[in-house]
Amino acid sequence: MTDLAIQKLEKELADIKNSDQKINVVKKPVTETLIGFCKQDEEFAQAIVQSEKTLGDCLKEVMGGVGNAISDIDTYRKVAQYYFPGSDIRMTMTIDLCASVNDDDNVEGGSSIVLDLADFL
Repeated sequence: MTDLAIQKLEKELADIKNSDQKINVVKKPVTETLIGFCKQDEEFAQAIVQSEKTLGDCLKEVMGGVGNAISDIDTYRKVAQYYFPGSDIRMTMTIDLCASVNDDDNVEGGSSIVLDLADFL
């Protein structure tokens, strides 16, 4: 199901032509994020495959009421809810105040370990 959802999203992304500037700015990152959601949750992928809703219509609805700016999390939340009403997303950001002195310890692929308590449930 995930592969079908990804194929559908990629095809619909390619079909979006001559959109307004706001849609053109977000269409690729939104598609990549939706693909990530599909890989995380089979039920979400199924909702995309079985929906008659399109990525183009989704972006028109989400970006239609946007003024000069919208946060990433608000965009992704609205996109997820477009396909799966009642869903929500979580976003985690971490600051490292000592990154400049820790060299490679805190860069991707370094020796840092991040644990999420939800992993232990």
